[in-house]
Amino acid sequence: MRWARISVDGTPRTGIIEDDLIALVNGGMFDGGTRTGETIPLAKVQFMIPFEPRTFYAAGLNYAEHVIEQAKANKRDPELPEKPDIGYRANNALIAHGEAIVKPRDASEEFQYEAELVVVIGQHAKNLSEDQALSCVFGYTIGNDVSERRWQRRDRTLWRAKNTDTFKPMGPWVETNVDLEGLETVVRLSGREVIRFPTNNMIFSVARYISAMSRYVTLEAGDMIWMGTEGHSENMQPGDVCEIEISGVGTLCNLIVLET
Repeated sequence: MRWARISVDGTPRTGIIEDDLIALVNGGMFDGGTRTGETIPLAKVQFMIPFEPRTFYAAGLNYAEHVIEQAKANKRDPELPEKPDIGYRANNALIAHGEAIVKPRDASEEFQYEAELVVVIGQHAKNLSEDQALSCVFGYTIGNDVSERRWQRRDRTLWRAKNTDTFKPMGPWVETNVDLEGLETVVRLSGREVIRFPTNNMIFSVARYISAMSRYVTLEAGDMIWMGTEGHSENMQPGDVCEIEISGVGTLCNLIVLET
């Protein structure tokens, strides 16, 4: 099932995507929602971010090739993580499918995408084993962890390199029926494929992350975890369109524009 949040006459509404229609519901996706009987053609909807996250978690360096490439870019030896590490991102940076990523005027050429699977938590979770961990997952969506690498290297924290307004496109919807082993991630810049990788080729799995996190942090419905990316990212330029497709989940598409 695909849950989406759209703007209807300026009002946020939640719906379920069925073929080329979206069936509107009262309530939200985490409480099940009640169908209203109203439908809207999917081609006419304006997507919003699929939900307003309660807490925005991000996995640190969770793909081996990405660790190697980042180490190479920073002129140091690569060190694969020995345990799952988690960080936080800011909700102000979130934008929806179809909205523009704004490149600040003082950003460097190293303005890059990171294609990420986003785990959406659907219920209370504490002290879960790896075998239990996926029981708290509601579904999955797609994230683009836009990063300004010069700022990432020079600032003591990632406050602007990762959290500048519009740096976190997410969507277009939440898919609940996902086979993690069968997923493939593809990134295209203005129609040109720049990377393709098995989505689940992570150093630490979704289940491992949830289990490790829930030992110390109580997860609740509406929390989300961005699971990291693979390989080396190319630079994005104003005028580019960045598409991130994860098979079985959907395609997130955003235009890059220069700050005015």
